[in-house]
Amino acid sequence: MVSQSVEQWERLRAEGAVLLDGFHPVKHALRFGATVPVVVTPDRAAVLSLAAALAPDLVTALDERATEVDAATFDRLSGHRTGVAALAQPAAWTLGSVAQAAPLVFLDDPRHLGNYGAVVRVAAGLGAAGVVSTGTVDPWHPAVVRGAAGLQFALPVLRVPSVDAVPGPLVALDAAGRDARGFALPDGAVLAFGSERRGLSPQVRARADELLALPMRPGVASYNLASAVAMVLYQWLLGAAPPAQPVGQA
Repeated sequence: MVSQSVEQWERLRAEGAVLLDGFHPVKHALRFGATVPVVVTPDRAAVLSLAAALAPDLVTALDERATEVDAATFDRLSGHRTGVAALAQPAAWTLGSVAQAAPLVFLDDPRHLGNYGAVVRVAAGLGAAGVVSTGTVDPWHPAVVRGAAGLQFALPVLRVPSVDAVPGPLVALDAAGRDARGFALPDGAVLAFGSERRGLSPQVRARADELLALPMRPGVASYNLASAVAMVLYQWLLGAAPPAQPVGQA
């Protein structure tokens, strides 16, 4: 059983399966319907106990999938001592998957893998329509998946060739814009955020229908990318309808 799971792992990894590194990415992939054929852990009982405490809806799924391997094998397969890891097939998101009522987050050539993942996590939690980006960062890179806690399976996340591929009114965050406080986002708005170092590209700035600036204390240079996304989405959420589901599931 162990050798079969290891062989399956190595084959799927070579075929491009996504690495889910840690309990929360595994949890969210399973919860949001990903195909997760193999889960490995150096302590199966501990993983099932953690699931019983944090995600009782997934105890059966983990019990069916989790294979206990020795610590050295786990470290070799996962690359991190997180206690549990899995492989999953990436979701085949397209722009047609995006529901345009909620805002769509657009990242203009992001560079930091952890920032990208944190944006996905914030966008999923606050109900964005999806996260799209230009540039070279792969939204399914293991570091992005880890930063997003596997929530690439919860909402559309994909790369597009340029900002022109994204329909809808474009609201771009820029220090030269008007104060974002009190601004009502139009339905189907695309929220554009510049790269961590250069800000908005000329192409995105030219395409923008509105430039907004977040309030900031004098002397502070900038916000973290995910923090900026969270502030704008939260302002939108305050004016949206009450949630249809209970708030706060882990």
